[in-house]
Amino acid sequence: MKQLEYIQLDTGSDPDAAVIWLHGLGANGHDFEPVVPELGLPQDASVRFIFPHAPEMPVTINGGIRMPAWYDIKSLEMGRTVDKDQLIDAARAVSALVEQEIERGVASDRIVIAGFSQGGAVAYELGLSYPQPLAGILALSTYFATADSVECAEANRNIPISVFHGTHDPMVPESLGRASVEKLEAMGYQPSYKTYPMEHAVCMEEIHAIGEFLRKVLSL
Repeated sequence: MKQLEYIQLDTGSDPDAAVIWLHGLGANGHDFEPVVPELGLPQDASVRFIFPHAPEMPVTINGGIRMPAWYDIKSLEMGRTVDKDQLIDAARAVSALVEQEIERGVASDRIVIAGFSQGGAVAYELGLSYPQPLAGILALSTYFATADSVECAEANRNIPISVFHGTHDPMVPESLGRASVEKLEAMGYQPSYKTYPMEHAVCMEEIHAIGEFLRKVLSL
């Protein structure tokens, strides 16, 4: 995957923390940009938010139509069948943004990887396999597509993981969110899990919980 284009939003000068936030299928980096002011971060917090744009590619479940996607979804049966090679390639592309933040002076353990739906599956792969310690993983309305193949890095064996899901989600059933948590626990991680009475979306209560997670793991 080529170098990713992205939107950057800094909440202050000289950010000492970063959140790399991945959108879902068919969306773009603007999707979660409006969420930042609603997170309730301290006024003196200087955090850089990076919202990458996924490249366009044919998506099998949508009749092969080209759209922004981190990887192809071939089938929704049995949880879903995805192109894992493309997913891993996407994680590598996003890891380049992590490395860019480190080069800009942000410590790796001050970087959070967040993702919604497809973006969340990439966030799991990247966050668990990255060779330097990260601040946390936010998995929103998503699933753990590479649970059976991810090469977990010792540096992130204790990474904070917060999983959120809608109980009425028709796109990614809540059962997939719960299954992700169970897989993580079986692998020795200690994820937190919260559900909300919503569909495939985010709600204000969830946004406030995300802000609380960021304040905690980034010591804001």
